[in-house]
Amino acid sequence: MSQENASPKPKRGLKRPIEVVRAELMSDADTKKIAAAVNMKLEDYVELVLKYAQDKDLDPELNIVPDEELKKNGITPLTSDEAADLLIRGMKGELPGSAPDFDNSKFEQKAAGGKPSLGAPDAPLPPSTPSAPSTGTQDAAARQAMLDQIKRGGGGRA
Repeated sequence: MSQENASPKPKRGLKRPIEVVRAELMSDADTKKIAAAVNMKLEDYVELVLKYAQDKDLDPELNIVPDEELKKNGITPLTSDEAADLLIRGMKGELPGSAPDFDNSKFEQKAAGGKPSLGAPDAPLPPSTPSAPSTGTQDAAARQAMLDQIKRGGGGRA
């Protein structure tokens, strides 16, 4: 018999000590914003992030709880309008960690350091193309359409 089936598959997780990662998350401004956005204590949010970071094969949990039970436990459930607003803000990239934040990379291009370059020497970088500003009418119409779909309980699929 082989020994392969005897030991469980090792978890795929962090490559650095958990204490170091925990300290970085606790001091990170974006982590603090996200914890506040999801109405969690920073410590609880960091532990949840670490739980999933330590085991990449762990699937997220989804608990559906009636509004009455949430209220009984001191949690105010979102209204349909608040949920729609949250979804719309997420689609627009207005929530911490969403698309526009990725454009604000802290990466700085430095000299090639003796490595070959794919571009022409000293060639200027192409300018980034900002997206066209959206009109308030379109956003209001999209918001209303989203609210209507949520109230109907549909996802807009045919």
